[in-house]
Amino acid sequence: MLEHGGRLRKAAMQYGIPEAEWLDLSSGLAPWPFPIPEIPLRAWARLPETDDGLEQAACEYYGATHVLPVAGSQAAIQLLPRLRRAGKVGVLSPCYAEHAEAWRRAGYIVREVLEQEVDFFLDSLDVLVVVNPNNPTGLSLAPQRLLDWHARLAQRGGWLVVDEAFMDITPQLSLASQAHQVGLIVLRSFGKFFGLAGVRLGFVLAERKLLKLLAEQVGPWAVSGPTRVLGQVCLRDTAGHAQQRLRCESASQRLFDVLERYDLRPQGGCALFQWMITDRAELLHEFMAQRGILLRLFVDNSSLRFGLPDTEADWLRLEQALSAYKDAT
Repeated sequence: MLEHGGRLRKAAMQYGIPEAEWLDLSSGLAPWPFPIPEIPLRAWARLPETDDGLEQAACEYYGATHVLPVAGSQAAIQLLPRLRRAGKVGVLSPCYAEHAEAWRRAGYIVREVLEQEVDFFLDSLDVLVVVNPNNPTGLSLAPQRLLDWHARLAQRGGWLVVDEAFMDITPQLSLASQAHQVGLIVLRSFGKFFGLAGVRLGFVLAERKLLKLLAEQVGPWAVSGPTRVLGQVCLRDTAGHAQQRLRCESASQRLFDVLERYDLRPQGGCALFQWMITDRAELLHEFMAQRGILLRLFVDNSSLRFGLPDTEADWLRLEQALSAYKDAT
């Protein structure tokens, strides 16, 4: 299993600090969960139905023609390699490590490429995977550039897979409305923007034939009845969407300013996190963890991802810890 953010219980045991006393900034989730609606008893008592309105709500929210609900976009990441025969896959890196891992495990030759290398390698690839905005760097690529890559791949029967897990706050950059095109697959995460990662819901946006093949791999009843009810309510809460976008954008800018004030200027980020490279990443991660503040450490490139604090008390606690770190170093 690869390492991920949100391993709060592990950190609590390691540092001897009770879970309830941590400030968890490790997972890149909106810290303001949408309200949980009343779940009818029948949603718990009966097997889920696929004509209950969830797919329609998702199509409307994403601006897509067809969608397939899955138990978190991670499920799709692991199953998509089953729909092709062995070949060469490019993954624009650094990014969410599960992408490269899933294709490698399925027997594909995987090359992790930098943004400036994509055009050179593209014609030798069968699949290109892009996370947009990228996790953890926050890099956002223009839709037209991605569509140009898709066109080059599709004319040879190739795929462009775009993971838009952090796209909800900038929907104008999404390829969701183009996902009906053959060879273009868009993954959307529900939990990050809606602050409800525990419900395990995601969507695959693609042309109908591919979604049918993927649905056969997913199997029946992959998304629970209560999750389907909750998903519909949240996807249709347009006022809540607007409020969440404003809160995230404001908090992300504030986080950037706070980090810069303590000589930790981020090199990247998006509306749900900030990301910085520093040769002291492990030292800073340890310093903060000893004070009950959990960050996401990336050892390979010595970088840290900071999620958004929630309350003013959380902001004060973060600033006090950063101030102490600055004084100590």
